[in-house]
Amino acid sequence: MAVFAAGAEKENSKPSTVDKSGFSLFNPTPSQYLRELATDGPGATESARTVDAGHFQVELTLLSYTHDRDSSGGMTRRLDSWSVAPFILKVGLLNQLDAQIALEPYSIIREQADGRDITRRGFGDTTVRLKYNLWGNDTEATALAVMPYVRVPTSAPGLGNDSLEGGLILPMEAALPAEFYLGLTTKFGAVPDEENHGYHSEFENSVAVGRELFENLFTYVEFFSWVSTEQFSQWVGTFDIGLTYSLTRNVQLNAGVNIGLTHSADDWNPFVGLAWRF
Repeated sequence: MAVFAAGAEKENSKPSTVDKSGFSLFNPTPSQYLRELATDGPGATESARTVDAGHFQVELTLLSYTHDRDSSGGMTRRLDSWSVAPFILKVGLLNQLDAQIALEPYSIIREQADGRDITRRGFGDTTVRLKYNLWGNDTEATALAVMPYVRVPTSAPGLGNDSLEGGLILPMEAALPAEFYLGLTTKFGAVPDEENHGYHSEFENSVAVGRELFENLFTYVEFFSWVSTEQFSQWVGTFDIGLTYSLTRNVQLNAGVNIGLTHSADDWNPFVGLAWRF
């Protein structure tokens, strides 16, 4: 979310008034022309802005914990999961194009139900993405991007679906009156069926509103929705809230919690992380 870093940028960078189209991975953008630090998160809402050409960015979740408890049909099921240091590594290829790889180094999932207690742990899946900014990367009040992605089944047994999946993400953002920020993200995915006999469509949508509270400190609230076309699937909705703090123009801290609104959603998911650009 590009707006969250704005406070650290005000005194240290200039609005881009030069033609940046000639910059590339091998001809990096000079530091004085770097755009505001924009991260894909920390919530579900992605940024429409790319990493400047020739620069790298790491978005790291130090720890994320998810808890869900469901009592129905005379049985109680409890799910606890920990995700340790999942991260996205980005590199700016061109002024409007970056490449990304998302890794899940270590996850633990513990499921307790009907007298069973099962724990699975290990490496997660790998996701490769490209983001192309259509407009608004540097100076516009609105921005839009397209982001195709592919998820590769690299996870340990029981942590993934062992199948290739992919889709398209459409992030959009806009400046609102009174220094508020609006972010919208729509995601279309082709995901394997539960029995791996074919694929079905899944749709994710999120809307986030954020604003600076104090210098370099921003807050956001977000609504997230997930819908699947697979038979018997249930709608998932969450209410998310978080904070980000810009230590410098290139380093940002974040923390938040996602709270389930529907029966099928996880009860709550707190997290803490950081992002830095170099």
